[in-house]
Amino acid sequence: MTPVKIIDVKQSILEENNRIADETRSALKKQKTFLLNLMSAPGAGKTRLVTSTIRSLESEFRIGVMEADIESDIDAKRVADTGARTIQLHTGGLGHMDAEMTRQGLVSFDTSGLDLVILENIGSLVMPAEIDIGAVKNAMILSVSEGDDKPVKYPLMFRIADIILINKIDILPYFDFDYEKVVNDIHRIRPGIPILPVSALSGDGMDRWISWLWSEIRIWKDPQ
Repeated sequence: MTPVKIIDVKQSILEENNRIADETRSALKKQKTFLLNLMSAPGAGKTRLVTSTIRSLESEFRIGVMEADIESDIDAKRVADTGARTIQLHTGGLGHMDAEMTRQGLVSFDTSGLDLVILENIGSLVMPAEIDIGAVKNAMILSVSEGDDKPVKYPLMFRIADIILINKIDILPYFDFDYEKVVNDIHRIRPGIPILPVSALSGDGMDRWISWLWSEIRIWKDPQ
């Protein structure tokens, strides 16, 4: 019987993606631009967090935002109202961004004059966690309204994140959400990861998020 050659297509695709992601990070390092990959399920509050972050940091950093969606430009219009440079990226039906899509967006955006670029990734707890898009840091939002079982159900998202924001703490009294359980579950998956309770609506806890992001941008721009 003639032997059949087996090719691991997924492995090959991911290797190429990761190569492009590494090249993107190297290019961003040279121009001292910090790319933040912001991920969450739909409705967790990414766009409100982005607009609040822009208003807190716009006096210190030149900020741009890339809004990724399957369709529509609703979120991009909301972000553009802050005055930040904004572009809309459509994925053509795909439920995630990959490194090449991100690279094309960055090139079209011309990030050479920006200190911080925020990619608001497509709302999902699955595919965005599997694909390296070339970001400097990955931030993930879990909202109180989603329930406290998400770290157990979607561990990869929490494993690849560099910081977790538990958003909508202003509605915590009205939901069956065990905050302590969530923190313990996340730390079992990703020991030591920063977990910040915030409300992007009321502003509660946002100072700690801004402080973390400010520090990471400074380190990226000037590691000394």
